[in-house]
Amino acid sequence: MSLFIKKPISSLMADAADTGKGLKRTLTAGSLVALGIGAIIGAGLFVRTASAAAQNAGPSVTFGFIVAAIGCALAGLCYAELSSSIPIAGSAYTYSYATMGELVAWIIGWDLVLEYAVGAATVGIAWSEYLNNLLINVLHWKPIAYEWCHSPFEHTADGVHGIINIPALGIVTLLSLLLIKGTQESAFVNGIIVITKVAIVILIIIIGWGFINPANHETYIPPASTYTDHQGVSHNYGGLMGILGAAGVVFFAFIGFDAVSTAAQEAKNPKKDMPIGILGSLVVCTILYILFAHVLTGVATVEDFRTTGKEASVAFAINKYMIGYGWLGKLVTVAILAGFSSVILVMLLGQSRVFYSMSKDGLLPRVFSAIHPKYKTPYKANLFILILVGLFAAFVPGDIVGDMTSIGTLFAFMLVCAAVIILRKTDPDLPRQFKTPLVPLVPILGIVVCGAMIYGLGWTNWLRLIGWLAIGFVIYFGYSKRHSVLQNKKGDNS
Repeated sequence: MSLFIKKPISSLMADAADTGKGLKRTLTAGSLVALGIGAIIGAGLFVRTASAAAQNAGPSVTFGFIVAAIGCALAGLCYAELSSSIPIAGSAYTYSYATMGELVAWIIGWDLVLEYAVGAATVGIAWSEYLNNLLINVLHWKPIAYEWCHSPFEHTADGVHGIINIPALGIVTLLSLLLIKGTQESAFVNGIIVITKVAIVILIIIIGWGFINPANHETYIPPASTYTDHQGVSHNYGGLMGILGAAGVVFFAFIGFDAVSTAAQEAKNPKKDMPIGILGSLVVCTILYILFAHVLTGVATVEDFRTTGKEASVAFAINKYMIGYGWLGKLVTVAILAGFSSVILVMLLGQSRVFYSMSKDGLLPRVFSAIHPKYKTPYKANLFILILVGLFAAFVPGDIVGDMTSIGTLFAFMLVCAAVIILRKTDPDLPRQFKTPLVPLVPILGIVVCGAMIYGLGWTNWLRLIGWLAIGFVIYFGYSKRHSVLQNKKGDNS
């Protein structure tokens, strides 16, 4: 039994052509761009921008966004070629199965659980926190009691312990049920959310531009130094290392565009729509990010982001410096909630499609590839993920995960870049609606840039990733290898 048996491209294309039994093709290029923007614009824009400015780069956080965007764009070009050539649900998992074999496919599939399921739970917990902010500062209502919006492992300074995070569990449940109802309906709701939050982001850029204080941008790239935060953690601040550090921090802001590729089997015209969806969403978000970061660091000072304006940085900057625009600060809170909702939605979509593909291949139990007779969605996979993500969101503190989601994503990007090079050699005649330019240079640069960002995340996160992969190996050798469809076919033929 080979650990590196590959799934034939012909088999994948047959699955893609079988529209009667598989997932329903309902998504247009516009829907896919909206899904990508929905996944990308969220916590990264409204929280990580100020964090990177405070700890790493000051106003030159804009250059950090550019570095992170370059890494994502290089990987995005590779995603676009593979998703238009192999229009099957499963994203990097499917691509690696066809190019690098089953064991690598399992590793990346298990790795994607880290990105999507754990990431969705983490954002769900953040959604719960901002819901209380909305209740207090916008609606002027009483907040939800601490016990019912925090995990049992959290407590206040005066000894009040959490019991269950009901809002986080509630939003995960609501969005999971929406996904079961149908991808088209989910895309419609996501489209409304995207329009709302993008409009607010543009408003902040346009209005905030008039409040930029030139003194805040006088030293755009601060001289290299070391900044120690309130927790005693040291950061490279300013200079080249500061910009690279900022790139690693704001990389969180780009997580999500690859989720578009998991919906390839539900695109009406995947060969045309997938490249537009992936690259289009990335371009739109990069432009918005750079302009937003330039305005935010021009309106408020770095010291603001290090002290009183640390968490609710955008609302703080508006309320302190943009006199007369308090209503915009309240809209930002609404935009953050909407942004988090669409991020959770797309992450849950991506995770269920990865489970669907792995189940069809026998690497996970068959139940996860069951299609709802009416809605044509992998509803049992959605229900299992609801339980998995819901338990995490309800009972685990949000800071447990740390940078593991980012490592999982970067690792997936590197494998996708490698898959393009391999597939060009092994299957040069495969029809490619979109071709990654300058192969192998672009994929190699993608691997290098993403690898550099992984290096910057530190050895503690490497240890967590190794531990996660070790659990995955136990599952693979204990269950998946014996139930693999390809392995069993090979055994029947021998």
